[in-house]
Amino acid sequence: MPDNLKSQAITQGVQRSPNRAMLRAVGFNDEDFTKPIVGIANGHSTITPCNMGIQPLANRAEAGVRVAGGMPQMFGTITISDGISMGTEGMKYSLVSRDVIADSIETACMGQSMDGVLAIGGCDKNMPGAMIAMARMNIPAIFVYGGTIKPGHLNGKDLTVVSSFEAVGEYSAGKISQDTMLEVERHACPGAGSCGGMYTANTMSSAFEAMGMSLMYSSTMAAEDAEKQDSAEKSASALVDAIRNQRLPRHIITRQSIENAIAVIMAVGGSTNAVLHFLAIAHAANIDFTLDDIEPIRARVPVLCDLKPSGRYVATDLHKAGGIPQVMKMLLAHNLLHRDCITINGQTIEELLKDIPEEPRPDQDVIRPWNNPMYPQGHLAILKGNLATEGAVAKITGVKKPQITGPARVFESEEDCLDAILAGRIGAGDVVVIRYEGPKGGPGMREMLAPTSAIIGAGLGDSVGLITDGRFSGGTYGMVVGHVAPEAFVGGTIALVQEGDSITIDARARSLELHVSEDELARRRAAWTPPAPRYTRGVLAKYAKLVSSSSLGAVTDLGLG
Repeated sequence: MPDNLKSQAITQGVQRSPNRAMLRAVGFNDEDFTKPIVGIANGHSTITPCNMGIQPLANRAEAGVRVAGGMPQMFGTITISDGISMGTEGMKYSLVSRDVIADSIETACMGQSMDGVLAIGGCDKNMPGAMIAMARMNIPAIFVYGGTIKPGHLNGKDLTVVSSFEAVGEYSAGKISQDTMLEVERHACPGAGSCGGMYTANTMSSAFEAMGMSLMYSSTMAAEDAEKQDSAEKSASALVDAIRNQRLPRHIITRQSIENAIAVIMAVGGSTNAVLHFLAIAHAANIDFTLDDIEPIRARVPVLCDLKPSGRYVATDLHKAGGIPQVMKMLLAHNLLHRDCITINGQTIEELLKDIPEEPRPDQDVIRPWNNPMYPQGHLAILKGNLATEGAVAKITGVKKPQITGPARVFESEEDCLDAILAGRIGAGDVVVIRYEGPKGGPGMREMLAPTSAIIGAGLGDSVGLITDGRFSGGTYGMVVGHVAPEAFVGGTIALVQEGDSITIDARARSLELHVSEDELARRRAAWTPPAPRYTRGVLAKYAKLVSSSSLGAVTDLGLG
């Protein structure tokens, strides 16, 4: 243990006799008091398949810390299953859980004077929650992904959880029978692991690997495979080495490494949620990174991977094809990554990737060759206009009609919209508006997977637009625009839209416009009154009071100091 850490431990009281007595009760011996104390933030739970396989990883990480010369202290943190809460009031707690996770890890590590932390998580908010805490605390840290689920299978097709949501839309549209819908449900999720496509969990795990805060290849491993446990133990060893060498998160999480992460997200076709989360991570690390910094990266990075939700393959297929390192090497070879960024093990990105070929293997088609990408530019675009003066986020690739102008169909909640879709009241050419689902208005910025999946299932994915101040699941695709800011609850223009107003979503121009005169908008704004908060006590009330705009990452500590 370096002298500076010994001094830190003495200052924090770890060497004092009363504190040592408590530590002896949890397994410390005389020789252990000179070892670094390593927190293991364990996201295990049986709430969701994403996290139910984490305990074996935590056990291996704990053993790895001991072998490497550290003293592990394991503690739990929460998760919310987005897939289970989707479409319900419970989904309002999903984004909130990101901040609860961050706060809980910070509280445990700082309260117990830990010298470093290894966080293990699975479901969507585990990753950004842990990374926000790591960036805030700036003690040596590493993230271990719980792993992806293996695909389900039915009639020769790979299934994911999104298949089940789309089956509901297909059944409601009369395209499949109830028995078929139930068979999809029964086969979609075969075991432990996070949702299998390039949805939010796999997007964030891939981005953390690209950023250097997780080990190479770890982000696309299957939860149930032995290599995932081996990787957890290796991660523990890497962390202890980082503690000894005082390799800190803010040495690794830099503007350049965030740009690397965003480039990889573009290349793999990742989730819109990544934009929100990286704004929050940058804020936690005190890095100047805004929505306007996304577009230059999108414009120069092609989509290289054929992955669900809009493509054919899942994360385990990407792993077999070479994983995130193969994608990174292709980007590096074309000068689209910052090659000198340091990683958790002390090596640079360039050093880690030196033995990986610049082109993917020809015996697979998950990762496309550089001269034949899925799309020549990235898929996550920031749209602006009078409907989103602060910005909005859209997936703009894979849609047959990149521009749509149509009448607004206005709904004050996700539930009202879903009822209308399932009842056949939404038709081709409509632009659906779901509002008061933003960070403050929801509160909690629910994901609109149920309505978007119902639109896809009804065969309207290429002919109906949808905008919201809420979010989208990583499993969403189609002409959809989320994170509209300012949100309706604070008087954003989306609050002023009326049924039948003409709206244009233009992916190519990256614009979102309401075709109503400024005079008419001023009249509507003067007549608008803020709605009463939906919650006045408890965590949702506190969150609504504190949370910032989605254009700033929906953080809860903005302007506190």
